[in-house]
Amino acid sequence: MDPILPHTITLQQSGAAISPEARGHHYQRLIERSRGLPPLRTAVVHPVDTVSLGGVAEAAAEQLIVPVLIGPLAKIKFAAEQANLDISSFEIVPVEHSHAAAIEAAALASERKVEALMKGSLHTDEFMGPIVSSEKLRTARRMSHVFVIDTPLYPRPLFVTDAALNIYPTLSDKSDIVQNAIDLAHALGNEKPRVAILSAVETVTEKIKSTIDAAALCKMADRGQITGAIVDGPLAFDNAVSDEAAKTKGIVSPVAGRADIFVVPDIEAGNMLAKQLEYLAGADVAGIVLGARVPVILTSRADKPLARLGSCAIALQWARYSAQVS
Repeated sequence: MDPILPHTITLQQSGAAISPEARGHHYQRLIERSRGLPPLRTAVVHPVDTVSLGGVAEAAAEQLIVPVLIGPLAKIKFAAEQANLDISSFEIVPVEHSHAAAIEAAALASERKVEALMKGSLHTDEFMGPIVSSEKLRTARRMSHVFVIDTPLYPRPLFVTDAALNIYPTLSDKSDIVQNAIDLAHALGNEKPRVAILSAVETVTEKIKSTIDAAALCKMADRGQITGAIVDGPLAFDNAVSDEAAKTKGIVSPVAGRADIFVVPDIEAGNMLAKQLEYLAGADVAGIVLGARVPVILTSRADKPLARLGSCAIALQWARYSAQVS
């Protein structure tokens, strides 16, 4: 069955039918933009189900990654048999269980034996634990996750951060979160992204903390503490994406209606926003963790194949860009 069909039916019922051709065009461009770049030697942590292993095989076939599979050998081979995949050319590092796989992968990245890390079939906390605790993988920048969302109804990739890692970020955390997303936008070809600091309202009020944080982040950008982008907020989501909505409310802003990066107040708001776009707007959702020494591909079992490829293409472009600017 065509995996797009369930979403197409839902969108048609809501009066906003999306053709299959319109979906994934931003990711297709990202994948094409990755052609010719040396693939990333990537440690794939505990790929013991058909979905995660299939995504790895597709990314390897597109020459985005060179997989190093880390996990229980028997389970990996069984998943390959179930998916009818030939993994004989993939390097496998056998370990007993998922926790050991996460530790081994972080160690390989610390020793520069792999260039990226990719989540397989294990919980995010278990996967991220050894990465966050490794002094050799941490940087001065706080780690954060950026979703790069491909929605047919928006004219460019839509960055949402942080919807997967930092639960209730402080102002200092948000400064790093914003800069990480800006740097990723640069790596993907957007030299001057427009950043919307989201809240429920467009005015600064002590009753809503995220509006205070938004005002502070904008001033930080004015003073050069955040660089490489046009930053404005607080903005409600409708004003960030719709010029008409901004004009109706009398908002004069260089970001309103044209935002590239959407900085959410906390993980709950970000998670809901990303999933609403995916399930109600026909979007594909990819993304990576930044702020570590290597890109971290944080996939989900619910991710569609094109989104998995998109995540690998993003990681590849980020790694090659970082090597050039460092």
